[in-house]
Amino acid sequence: MPRGAGLPIRLSFANIPAMSILKVAQMGHPVLRTPARRVDPESIGSPDLQRLVDDMVETLKDYDGIGLAAPQVHVPLRVCLIGVVEEAEEGSPQEVRIVVAINPTVTPLTEETIVGVEGCLSMTDLRGLVPRYRAVRLEALDRGGEPFSLELEGYPAVVAQHETDHLDGVLFVDRMPDLRSLAFSREFVRYGVEYDEVL
Repeated sequence: MPRGAGLPIRLSFANIPAMSILKVAQMGHPVLRTPARRVDPESIGSPDLQRLVDDMVETLKDYDGIGLAAPQVHVPLRVCLIGVVEEAEEGSPQEVRIVVAINPTVTPLTEETIVGVEGCLSMTDLRGLVPRYRAVRLEALDRGGEPFSLELEGYPAVVAQHETDHLDGVLFVDRMPDLRSLAFSREFVRYGVEYDEVL
């Protein structure tokens, strides 16, 4: 998922070695519509899986994104990266911590939804209005195989829902109740649309 327009965000990739930049699958490729396989917890520490995570981080950095799922880089495994906005001092850019989520599940914490503009690295330059739960619980294994749980609200909750959708073969256009808001980024900005809230 590309970063939101107008959000002052600074990604932190400190202490991450340079790895490969992977090719991102575009809408129409079957890998994006195929449910991903669960990762065997025994294989989480393997060099192949660790390299995949490192390469995904490097790819996310190169594409200036805030979330990425393994199927987007042609790997049908339940692995994704989710940008979680950290608190920042007033006037400072927000820091984003990249969370590695293996075999993630997302559970709504409220029935309340928000409607925001979404894009996708696999749908280059398209944007649309998508309703999402305002708050969710993300449960997954980290890259060390340890279980964790995070309660997310607002933009990070949207990113978590968007990325875990990819693991089920779902794209943001599938969540749009009205495709009339689907537009190229330039036209979206130029002409605007009516919506409840932009993230």
